[in-house]
Amino acid sequence: MDKEQQREIASKGGKTAHEKGTAHKWTSETAREAGRKGGKAVSQNREHMATIGRKGGKNSHKNTNSNDVNES
Repeated sequence: MDKEQQREIASKGGKTAHEKGTAHKWTSETAREAGRKGGKAVSQNREHMATIGRKGGKNSHKNTNSNDVNES
């Protein structure tokens, strides 16, 4: 089965579930719980978290001029 055919079938199933009222409905609590579970799983991979941290650090300092000094 090609991807387009699979996508079509999945779409029909989702539409039918919504029409019948059996589709999953996210509440703020269930969404929060799912996010917590996902974050917990990802954060256990220390190498992955280190990579994310490095990317964030590089991006946050991308447009910073190293000659600028904060003088208070």
